[in-house]
Amino acid sequence: MATNANMKASGTLRRGAGQHIIRIAAGLAALLAVAYVGGFFLFTAELHRTPPAEIPVSDGIVALTGGPDRITVAYRLLDEGKGTRLLITGVHPDVTPISLKNIVPGEADKFDCCVDLGRMAENTIGNAAETAEWVRRNDYRSVILVTSTYHLPRARLELSRAMPTVEIVAYPVFQDTLHLDGWWAYPGTTRLLVSEYTKFLLALAYRQSSMPS
Repeated sequence: MATNANMKASGTLRRGAGQHIIRIAAGLAALLAVAYVGGFFLFTAELHRTPPAEIPVSDGIVALTGGPDRITVAYRLLDEGKGTRLLITGVHPDVTPISLKNIVPGEADKFDCCVDLGRMAENTIGNAAETAEWVRRNDYRSVILVTSTYHLPRARLELSRAMPTVEIVAYPVFQDTLHLDGWWAYPGTTRLLVSEYTKFLLALAYRQSSMPS
């Protein structure tokens, strides 16, 4: 009888412990969900809505491929003397310099002399590595980073990790199809922002884990 009572008591304790662990796990999951959603709203609120009124002159300019507007904006900054050279990183091997030059309005006089094409990068981490090598080769101390506004936080994070001593000046590019104000009413924009926010968190977590203790 005593043995049966002990077994029942032991089973009750195990069930109670299991339920306690489940409650803790559910509570942690709820906290993480709240933190994720709250962070997402903060992420979207802090994205640039307008280009900077003034931008300082830097040593170089880097444009991350992903849309013709990025190249157009970056070349305009080069033409205005905001940097001495422009790197377009992540260029597909099949894309010719002439096709890129045709994207730029006007005569594009500086394209042949002052634009470098990086063809090795396949993602943002690769863009950062390619840019860091270009910066090292040219002995630059500052660069203007040109990419889409939603991509800037992650791109800047990756570039700063790849070249921590270089000053990075962000220059956002905007798309007509991206609706930052009232994004919740546009499923395409919402999916893009959620995806980019998640990638940003993963990049941030990786950076934190790789930092020396």
